[in-house]
Amino acid sequence: MRLLRMLALGAAALALASCSQAQPAPEIVTHMDDYGTPVGAQPVREGGNLVMGLSNDPDKLDPSTSSSLYMRYVMSTICEKLYDNDSSGNLVPQLATALPKISGDGLTVTIPVRTGIKFADGTAFDSSAVQKSLERHLTLEGSQRTGEMGPITDIETDGPSQVIIRYSTPFAPITAALADRAGMIMSPVALKESGKDFGEHPVCVGPFKFVKRVPQASIEVERDPLYYDAQNVHFDTITYRIMPDSKTRAAALRSGDIQVADTMSPLDVDALRADPKLHLLVSGSFGFQGIYINLGNVDGAGKPIKPIDTPLARDPRLRLALSLSIDRQALVNKAFKGWYEPACTPIAPRTSYATQAATACPLFDPERSKQLLTAAGVQLPYPITLQVMDVEDQRQYAEQLQASVAKGGFDLRIVPTAYPDMLAAQKKGTYEALYLGWSGRLDPDGNISRFLTTGSSGNYSGYSSPAMDDLLGWAAHSTSGQRRGALYEQAVRLIQRDNPYIYTYRLRNLTVHSTSVTGIEVYADGAVRLGKAAFVTDRNS
Repeated sequence: MRLLRMLALGAAALALASCSQAQPAPEIVTHMDDYGTPVGAQPVREGGNLVMGLSNDPDKLDPSTSSSLYMRYVMSTICEKLYDNDSSGNLVPQLATALPKISGDGLTVTIPVRTGIKFADGTAFDSSAVQKSLERHLTLEGSQRTGEMGPITDIETDGPSQVIIRYSTPFAPITAALADRAGMIMSPVALKESGKDFGEHPVCVGPFKFVKRVPQASIEVERDPLYYDAQNVHFDTITYRIMPDSKTRAAALRSGDIQVADTMSPLDVDALRADPKLHLLVSGSFGFQGIYINLGNVDGAGKPIKPIDTPLARDPRLRLALSLSIDRQALVNKAFKGWYEPACTPIAPRTSYATQAATACPLFDPERSKQLLTAAGVQLPYPITLQVMDVEDQRQYAEQLQASVAKGGFDLRIVPTAYPDMLAAQKKGTYEALYLGWSGRLDPDGNISRFLTTGSSGNYSGYSSPAMDDLLGWAAHSTSGQRRGALYEQAVRLIQRDNPYIYTYRLRNLTVHSTSVTGIEVYADGAVRLGKAAFVTDRNS
């Protein structure tokens, strides 16, 4: 009965949002996907140092506290997870040996894990080590993983090869969560020695092990001889060189100073694709880019919200007006040469939850926007200060966004900000509006709950809605895909009424590497996988 009431509540939310019409999601621009190809039986050269131009400096290399995509790039080589995504978007075992076994009532999740392998410091990997990492993700102060793992009551071991997670209510997204940072398993010896400073010298199971980090400059890892699949690891070392400017990365690729670079700008990618010495990897994305609106994040994300006494924070009509002022399709076409696509909701396209209702876009309606602003009693143009990452394509997009929303009665004031400072502002709540995205997860819960559930450590907008909390709770606890889909459709309607986060576009992962390298792979989860890549035999690196 309560579920029926929740569906009725969702319908009521739609009625309340009726002042904003919706249109079907725009036609997606089609580009040929190329996720990369594993080395397999290709002849490759053993050894050498691969240099990757990394588009931003990651936050701490700590799986429990990190919120940076770029941390995931580095950790993919040194810190394996219980599960992973494959190129088709399926969940597959990594440090686990099979997908979880879930009890009939959904309250007990049994995970079989590898034995007979070692962490980079020589510590044995077993169920006890998994238990310690999962408990840390769940309970560490400042952990970004707690909400992702669901209502866990206990984590136990059953011999060295099985971990048992017990829940107070079923939690359907757990396998997907364990294919991300919540599934990264850390050496218990290193955790005991380092404590909260684990991220300064992380120790896990992976093809490579951490060597050193020079802040804002580089991160170096080296091949781990203790890795269980060491025969398929080829490089001696990988150096991640921090290079925020896309044109600098492009020039370094052409000169051979680096062999791979992530997040290449659509402004540069056509020229790079035409270079016979370079190869472009392209994949869609589970993620999205958009605008956080600070509604109540005063003392930091996850802390009790406090009202912010500005029209933008307290009146949803202004946020709806801002959304209606964004010409999503025209902006991606102009700013990104059609390489990216509009995003209007957190539901990833080309997944089983991507129904028309779950991906519908608000109409571009600047006249309606001005009417809403007038009805709210604010003076036009209404000023908003927007922090934007200080890189060329983001600044250019922001300038075109500025022109678009001006038609709807807004004066967008752009503040270019370094990426680490953006992350700090996001967590501390020291912003009015902030332009940052999310690399995305296969399960919708990973794209919604951490950002919109009251009290979540990832609720950077300081948004609180009992209706949303109930919808997301029921969706996570349901074992029916159809029922979950219906609940996420209701959540989307509520998001588009309240607009704590305004979705704008979905990037495509554009990674370029030298043809002297093979085996680099990039999937829709956004992580660039280098762990088992190699230099080809007929070229010099």
